[in-house]
Amino acid sequence: MMLLRRLRPLLLLLVCAALTGASGAWAAEPLRIGSKRFTESYILAEVLAQTVRADDPAAEVEIRQGLGNTAIVHAALKAGSIDVYPEYLGTIEREILGHAATGAPLEQLQAELRPLGLAIGVPLGFNNGYALAMRSAQARELGLTALSQLKGQPALKLGLSNEFLGRADGWPGLSKRYALPQMPTGLDHGLAYRALADAQIDVTDVYTTDAQIAALDLTVLTDDARFFPRYDAVLLYRIDLPQRHPRAWAALETLRGRIDETAMIAMNAQAEVKRQPFDAIAREFLASRSRASAPSSATVKPANPAGPDRSGLWARLAGPDLGRLTLQHLALVLGAVALATLIGVPLAVALHPWPRWREALLAVCALLQTVPSLAMLALLIWAMDRIGPVPALVALTLYALLPVLRNCTVGLSEVSEGLTTAAKALGLTRGQVLRSVQLPLALPVMLAGLRTATSLSVGTATMAAFIGAGGYGERIVTGLALNDQTLLLAGALPAAGLALLFEGVFGLVAWRLAKSRGA
Repeated sequence: MMLLRRLRPLLLLLVCAALTGASGAWAAEPLRIGSKRFTESYILAEVLAQTVRADDPAAEVEIRQGLGNTAIVHAALKAGSIDVYPEYLGTIEREILGHAATGAPLEQLQAELRPLGLAIGVPLGFNNGYALAMRSAQARELGLTALSQLKGQPALKLGLSNEFLGRADGWPGLSKRYALPQMPTGLDHGLAYRALADAQIDVTDVYTTDAQIAALDLTVLTDDARFFPRYDAVLLYRIDLPQRHPRAWAALETLRGRIDETAMIAMNAQAEVKRQPFDAIAREFLASRSRASAPSSATVKPANPAGPDRSGLWARLAGPDLGRLTLQHLALVLGAVALATLIGVPLAVALHPWPRWREALLAVCALLQTVPSLAMLALLIWAMDRIGPVPALVALTLYALLPVLRNCTVGLSEVSEGLTTAAKALGLTRGQVLRSVQLPLALPVMLAGLRTATSLSVGTATMAAFIGAGGYGERIVTGLALNDQTLLLAGALPAAGLALLFEGVFGLVAWRLAKSRGA
């Protein structure tokens, strides 16, 4: 009981700290730039941010990298969680506005976006379309050069990105247009290149500015039926952005037509082939553009060629973002466990005399555990109309609730009825029996529940990076996008280390509790 009294202020402090950190991002009203979860979008977000900062070093700019697919980033933009992000006209027409065909005048697109509070601006100067590609050696062997020829190759294994499989301008429309017989497998876009290089799949979807096309010697199959629309890169932004951040918007306008396909492919290669960080790539591009007499034809030099090698595991582990990511991860984990404890323990105590209600609540919590974490995050984004730490904290709390609630229930149930009866016979009230007998005896089992909830939260918190909540998941998400195993490990190992640290702390607490009981 004494331990519970000591933990109560700590739990309240952790919740307040987590909520303060979650809401603080919205208080300062910086310019918020978002990106999708693929290399080019990461780089372009950095280019936008550094362009604004170069014009106004005092400008507050926040980058929310790797937020996910079009639906999530678009939802974040509509909700005001971000102000602008790089998008493509074909995606805006097909996925956001739901057009069956593309090529509508820009004025029509602007009119349709206006009721959503959005607008299109600053065409960047390049087209990055969808295509299907395969290993050049296999393409030559089979004599394949065009998409229409895939119809005669039903044995080919197609591994397509999950977003491409679900998009109207992706596999559903493509397979219908070309009457393709293959049954593709869904996988992450970054992992598809490794699978293609290892001959685990034969064909995958690519972006036409992907650096891996040349690096892996891939053949891009000609879209002879002209299914894919143009995907000219533009900025999709909240319509009030130019009024809220006029100087930043004027700086972004200077990027109009400044990035051609050659420059974009070169920047992608710096990230995917040479493993250069996104901020350094953007910095070098902007510097080369300012030096060049013809900015639209600027080439990109290797970012920081004389700098240290950042591809090693130790360099990635001990990177400058380690402290920030650790604090974010800790805030999510401790905040979620604290909230689950503050909710779960009182509920377990209140429902302990009512077995049917108690079992019904446990069943609901168990059902929540079956909801995939990404689906839970997407639902919370929709329900709360925002991205970032707040929906992530709510999701983690819901997942942590079951072990806390279940162990508290089990611990209370294991207290002998004889002890409670004897306590009542001595004249103790129900509340006194609970505080002096039941909770102290149930405490070891309750701590085991907290231990389980904390371990689960450390792992699940890595998914929060998909909605811009930070933590070690940022490295994992970026590593997936780049197919960079070193960066994946640089995110996974600290998370595993944090889980072991919590295990050690809970083990020490349990040992001291057992020792005090023995004494």
